[in-house]
Amino acid sequence: MRPYEGLLTAMVTPFQPDGRVNDDASVAMAKHLLANGSHGLVVAGTTGEAATLTDDEQTRLVELVAREAGGDGAIVAGAGSNDTRHAVELTERVIAAGADAVLSVTPYYNKPNRRGILAHFTEVARAAGGTPVIVYNIPGRTAVNMGPDLLAELAQIDGIVAVKQANTAEQQPIDGMVVLAGNDDAYLANLEMGGGGCIAVASHIVGPEMRRMWDEPGQRAEIDASLRDVYATLFITASPTPVKAALNLLGLEAGTLRLPMVEADESELTQIRAMLERHGLLATASTA
Repeated sequence: MRPYEGLLTAMVTPFQPDGRVNDDASVAMAKHLLANGSHGLVVAGTTGEAATLTDDEQTRLVELVAREAGGDGAIVAGAGSNDTRHAVELTERVIAAGADAVLSVTPYYNKPNRRGILAHFTEVARAAGGTPVIVYNIPGRTAVNMGPDLLAELAQIDGIVAVKQANTAEQQPIDGMVVLAGNDDAYLANLEMGGGGCIAVASHIVGPEMRRMWDEPGQRAEIDASLRDVYATLFITASPTPVKAALNLLGLEAGTLRLPMVEADESELTQIRAMLERHGLLATASTA
């Protein structure tokens, strides 16, 4: 399987109470996810709080996970930036650290035009030197949407092989490019259209069920319907606050968050706990 296909979990970055990256917990989390449904991992993406990691932390985390868990699945490294020079440098660094593919977000805040986006990703793909590049379309965070026609043009750039499509309304096949669902609730639709899979958050806690959606086409709709409340609950507030809270409740050490992200409040925790109880997950954790 290519490193940009299947069920890829956008792995959280566990932090220690003082805010430092927790190396041991990161390795344990990576191994747990790869043993529980994930074909591969996205390390240092949005869910991994890459926005608050230094370049050295990000590169070291990719190196650590690739070394300790890369034999069990693909390691995709977040390496995007709104500064093309920075994106190029980070791309080179995470590939040297062992990444099998790179996830590169649309330049945010700057609001580049079409020519600027094409020029940006041309430089990123050149820096990747043949390592696959997954472009990441998430207009809700970047303020720029890469429409299907632009994605088709990006697919003509050597090395750009896939898109993480978080604009669900525009999830559709793109000639020359593998399309990955960027939202958990679009995973079923992606598979039904013959897409490449999903870069998911819910697979942290319901990985085996989400893997069954890949492995058992006849059961996809039924499984997806049973997981809709999981998808919704994990986004009751800004991610990764809910998924980290869920993991900690399950005894899987996710640790704290870095500001400006904050811990789940009591109301949010109540909803997260109730969802875990509905799915029998807390009972499983207590007997593990």
